[in-house]
Amino acid sequence: MPKMKTKSGAKKRFKVTGSGKIKRKHAFKSHILTKKSKKRKLALTHAALVHSSDERSVKEQLRLV
Repeated sequence: MPKMKTKSGAKKRFKVTGSGKIKRKHAFKSHILTKKSKKRKLALTHAALVHSSDERSVKEQLRLV
């Protein structure tokens, strides 16, 4: 049986922290930035954690489960 491959899209979008949580980036920060406030754009810059209800799905895509 061949090795299970990681989903390439998930590999590019998520990082696993030292404690095992999964970091993600915010959406809506790539274009049409003129109408968004500076405060909103700054908030979107910072990384966030994947919600607990989605964590299992992401871990399966990364082949961590």
